[in-house]
Amino acid sequence: MGANASNYPHSCSPRVGGNSQAQQTFIGTSSYSQQGYGCESKLYSLDHGHEKPQDKKKRTSGLATLKKKFIKRRKSNRSADHAKQMRELLSGWDVRDVNALVEEYEGTSALKELSLQASLARPEARTLQKDMADLYEYKYCTDVDLIFQETCFPVHRAILAARCPFFKTLLSSSPEYGAEIIMDINTAGIDMPMFSALLHYLYTGEFGMEDSRFQNVDILVQLSEEFGTPNSLDVDMRGLFDYMCYYDVVLSFSSDSELVEAFGGNQNCLDEELKAHKAIISARSPFFRNLLQRRIRTGEEITDRTLRTPTRIILDESIIPKKYAKVILHCMYTDMVDLSVLHCSPSVGSLSEVQALVAGKPNMTRAEEAMELYHIALFLEFNMLAQAWQKNQSKEFKRSGYIFIHKQHESVIASFPSEKE
Repeated sequence: MGANASNYPHSCSPRVGGNSQAQQTFIGTSSYSQQGYGCESKLYSLDHGHEKPQDKKKRTSGLATLKKKFIKRRKSNRSADHAKQMRELLSGWDVRDVNALVEEYEGTSALKELSLQASLARPEARTLQKDMADLYEYKYCTDVDLIFQETCFPVHRAILAARCPFFKTLLSSSPEYGAEIIMDINTAGIDMPMFSALLHYLYTGEFGMEDSRFQNVDILVQLSEEFGTPNSLDVDMRGLFDYMCYYDVVLSFSSDSELVEAFGGNQNCLDEELKAHKAIISARSPFFRNLLQRRIRTGEEITDRTLRTPTRIILDESIIPKKYAKVILHCMYTDMVDLSVLHCSPSVGSLSEVQALVAGKPNMTRAEEAMELYHIALFLEFNMLAQAWQKNQSKEFKRSGYIFIHKQHESVIASFPSEKE
């Protein structure tokens, strides 16, 4: 595109014609007006020989005054007179009420400090990315084998299909459990370590190894053309949770502990079952991982594979209420705690809710539900869910706007915003 220099106010252009002594070069177009901060067009001459000293002094002093105004306004916005506001608020209060307010502030400060120290002392929870890396390394519950350059790579059908269009098409042609698929890659220069790094990337979003070939744009473009470009790990895992493609386990709930031990149950209660993937629940929870490994040792897993039916896990609802199952699964796939799903389906009940209604107890509050979910996370050894709940409660505490209510008035007297995090 061409650009005409005359269209720009700061471009230099000589004035043609007239007296050669009066011929000048002009530059710039803006100056501050006396009212407000508007700009009006004005040309400044580069020839300052005829400028009067008092005009130059007036312009300099005007800019200095404007700078002082900006500084004063910035300072006034930055530091409000909180002491004056507090004095006006507490002027009509009784001494005992003021003392109670001070105690509330001291208690709030102590709890914030305690929350900070607990966060520093708490071990870091394993994220979805770290657990997926372990899943690829230790091969929990694999269901298909990829053969590349005479090397076997046990992988998980659901994860590769959700992450890569190439594998989604390839795996759909061999749906049987334990299928061996010989890989034929057209991209030149792909050896066994690089293929392993490619699989690691599909599991974690990172290649997992330092290789200069991954810095080669040509190779990356060829891989993208052949395998497709995956979304971020979070997006693809959320899609896997929503659609449950290639699910291989269902979670059912029962109040009979003997039935739970026997892994039996009512086969007709399909509306009370939740679909999932063995790979995900075993990677995120040691409880589910040990449970599935026990089924493999006892030979029950072989029966499911022979019949080509999903593995059924019966959970004791007195320990893990059904209404929390979707929250737990959602966190396993996304690393996020969404308590809104507890109340999005009023028809879904649980044994604990029925027992509460029979006993005449009121419905559980959000705080009680969150606390119960926290204990379930500890039981499942799912630290990400437990710590996500703790962080969420800490943020809610910091954002709490009110700290004191005057007992002698019907309305709230004091409401103070919390500090910025």
